[in-house]
Amino acid sequence: NMAAPSAPRPPRPRKEPQPLVIPRSAAEEQRLRLERLMRNPEKTVPIPEKLNEWAPRPPPEFVRDVMGSSAGAGSGEFHVYRHLRRREYQRQDFMDAMAEKQRLDEEFQKKLERNKMVAEEQTAKRRRKRQKLKEKKLQAKKNKLEQKKQEKEPDQSQEQVSSEDDEEDSKEEEEKEDDAEEPSFVMGR
Repeated sequence: NMAAPSAPRPPRPRKEPQPLVIPRSAAEEQRLRLERLMRNPEKTVPIPEKLNEWAPRPPPEFVRDVMGSSAGAGSGEFHVYRHLRRREYQRQDFMDAMAEKQRLDEEFQKKLERNKMVAEEQTAKRRRKRQKLKEKKLQAKKNKLEQKKQEKEPDQSQEQVSSEDDEEDSKEEEEKEDDAEEPSFVMGR
């Protein structure tokens, strides 16, 4: 029964006993947990998975223990009925809660879409406004450059401007003469 003598085991390194610390707040408790995790960084950290939501058992497809119409109900039938009734009410409440949750989710998604569209419209409006300002600045810059060109070449531009003024004056004089020839109103016709 005795096995062959094996080599003596090396002594285990003794862990220093940790002082008992009672956390006074949630922050202190979290700090202690982090310290414990960081003592041995090679050790894997257990990350709990999301628990599945509770769902009621589906209703039975075939009910076997149904009382016959000629038999009397025994003393245990009420309890069976009570459990079945409770389970069915629970299942209906669960279905109502799921329908309500789905409705709220849909409303939330619609609200998000509405907010997104409003934000897009605002952004587009502001973009148009910025674009207008940019175009105005460019136009002002062009006008300024044209003015500088006109100041450099005063002879040509002044002759053109004066000839245009003469044409406008002659047109206005012709219109005045035309107004005088026609009576403004006629009486007695």
